[in-house]
Order: sequence, then C-alpha cells, then structure tokens
Amino acid sequence: MSKSIQLLALVGFVSALGACAQQEEEFVVVEPEPISQEPVYTGKYK
Repeated sequence: MSKSIQLLALVGFVSALGACAQQEEEFVVVEPEPISQEPVYTGKYK
C-alpha cells in the first residue's frame, strides 16, 4: 500500500478508538427549590 493510504487508515483507526473509548460520567448536583410559606390568616377584613 502507498504511504498515504496507510496514513489515512491509521488516522481512521485512531479516531475510531477515541470515539469508542469509555467516557467518564458527569456528576450533576441539582439544588432543590426553596419551599414557599403559606399566607398567614389575618382575619376576614384586614
């Protein structure tokens, strides 16, 4: 094979290995929303 074909095959092989490599999982922390207070009863006509 010519050198250019060998080089293209090598680049394709290395890129395929990189694509199939096990990727590290992301660790995502979700902050809970603050709990809202219910309105306080202040009487009927206030």
